Amino acid sequence: MTSVFSADGKNVPCTVIEAGPCVVTQVKTVEKDGYAAVQLGFQDKKEKHTTKPLMGHFKRAGVTPKRHLAEFKEFETELNLGDTITVEMFNDASFVDVVGTSKGKGFQGVVKRHGFGGVGQATHGQHNRARKPGSIGACSYPAKVFKGMRMGGQLGGDRVTVQNLQVLKVIADHNLLLIKGSIPGCKGSIVLILALHLFSYFFLLLSATYRCKCKH
Repeated sequence: MTSVFSADGKNVPCTVIEAGPCVVTQVKTVEKDGYAAVQLGFQDKKEKHTTKPLMGHFKRAGVTPKRHLAEFKEFETELNLGDTITVEMFNDASFVDVVGTSKGKGFQGVVKRHGFGGVGQATHGQHNRARKPGSIGACSYPAKVFKGMRMGGQLGGDRVTVQNLQVLKVIADHNLLLIKGSIPGCKGSIVLILALHLFSYFFLLLSATYRCKCKH
C-alpha cells in the first residue's frame, strides 16, 4: 500500500494495481458451449514454457502465449478474439469489488485466528494458560465436540472479496489503477476486479507499491 493526497489535502491510503492490458483468448456462446462467457489472458509467457495444447489454443485466437487465463461473464460490450481490454474501462467506475487470495499465515491459535481474549481476559474456561482455547465440550454427554467449534488451525489462504472500494485515479499511460484502502493478497498476486456499474469482470495484476511513487 501507499498513500496519495486528495484535492482537499487529505492523505488517503490506497493500493496500486497494474491493470492489463488483457487479451481475449476465447469467446464462448450459448449455441456452442451452453453459456456465454469471455476468456481473458494476462501477462506474456515464453513459448518453451507453454504446453502444446495451450499453444494451439493461443494460435487459434491469434495471440501470444499468456501466463494467466480466466473466464468471465456479463460483459456489457461484445468482444471478439484478439481484442484488448485496458484499464480505461474503469474511467467511469466510482466503486469496485476486489477478489483475491488472502495471505497464508499457517497454523495459528485461537487468539489470533478467532480473537479470543488471551492475557488479561478470560477465554472459554481456561485456567492458567493465557492463550489456550479452554473447554471445548462436556464429558459423558454429548461425548463429542460439536462441528464449528472455534479452535486453532489454518489461517489465511482463502478467497476473499472486499466490496465497495473507491476508485481514486486511473492512470492509462502506465495501466495503473489506484483504489482506496487495502485489498486481499500480497504484492504481485493476481486479483479480480468487478466494476459495480458495469457488472463486468477484469483480470488484473497487483503491482508493487513502489510503483506509486511516480509523479502523477
